[in-house]
This record gives sequence, C-alpha cells and structure tokens, in this order.
Amino acid sequence: MSPEDGGSLIWGVVMTVLLVSSLAARRLPLSQIMKMILGWVAIFAALFAVFSFRNELGYVWQRVTSDISGTANQRLEGSTLRLTRKDDGHFWVRTRVNGKTVDFLVDSGASVTSISTRTADEVGVEYDRGSIPVILETANGRARAWRGEIASFDVGGIRSENHFVLIGEALGDTNLLGMNFLEQLKSWGVEGDEMILEP
Repeated sequence: MSPEDGGSLIWGVVMTVLLVSSLAARRLPLSQIMKMILGWVAIFAALFAVFSFRNELGYVWQRVTSDISGTANQRLEGSTLRLTRKDDGHFWVRTRVNGKTVDFLVDSGASVTSISTRTADEVGVEYDRGSIPVILETANGRARAWRGEIASFDVGGIRSENHFVLIGEALGDTNLLGMNFLEQLKSWGVEGDEMILEP
C-alpha cells in the first residue's frame, strides 16, 4: 500500500466514524440510520468516481463541446494547430473573421484566401464591385472576384491582421484558406489524416 492509499483509507475511516457518531447522537431508528448511511456512502462513492475518472470525464466534456461548436476536427496544442481530415477527404478549419464564426476549406492549390460574396457581406469585408475584377480559374471555368482585406482573422488560435482575400460569387458557400495564409506560418504539412500548422 502506498502512502497515498494509506492517507485515503485513514480519511475514509475518519469520515465514516464521524458520520456514524453524528447519526447515533440523534437517537434515530436503526432503519432510518441505515438509509442515511447508505445515502452518504452513495454520495462519497459518486464523488470518488468523479475524482478517479476526472481525466476521462474531461476528455468526454471536451469532445461534446467541440462537437457542439463544430471544432471536433481541430485542436490547439500550445501554438500548433492540428486538423483531422473530414469524411469528404478535405481539411476544414473553423475561424473567426472580424469576430464572426466562418468555416474554411484549406486549399493549398489556391494562391489567395478566397471568400464568397455572401460571407463578405455577413462579416463586414468591404470590396468594390465597380473596381476592375480579378479573373479566377475555377473548376467551373473563369469567374470574377474582387480584392478585400480581413481586418481580424483568427484561424483556430493562429491570428492574422489585414489579411488579403479575394471575394467571388462563383465560390457559393465555400470559403478557401489559401497559400497567402499558409506561407505566413513557420511550417505546415500533412501527416496521414492530420494537417499540422505551426505559426
């Protein structure tokens, strides 16, 4: 038996003696005393179980909250962001654009981070439709896009300011995290089903 086990045993015995003596002093019927003792034993057992499995319960809580928030496929370890490949075969990251939540598909084939006109309107990224557009080569052919800047860009804990983006109608609801963000990082790469981003 380790010193820690011995301390726990002594603590348990002391608590039991105190409980029994306090109940005996009240001169209650034996059946009622037994019910109360069993109730307290159940409470102590539940507390002991919670304490013993606190790490596992912490992991469960983290998983539940990440599923609810939509960040189950990403985790921050120190300053390193790790993304797990989703069922569609791509890496997605939940970001904060000007303080609002936006999902991005990580696309190393895109030279510049690109957002849809709908996203730009929702998060307050200004652009001028009257200016000369940039012509993008997409899977569906050529498409027009306009230049803009994200004032505050938080990619899973990795922050950037005044991040240059292109805003295009042809993107639909898909936003692309491009190379102009990835190139700012110290390193990035893919290991199996995990993408690792180091600022």
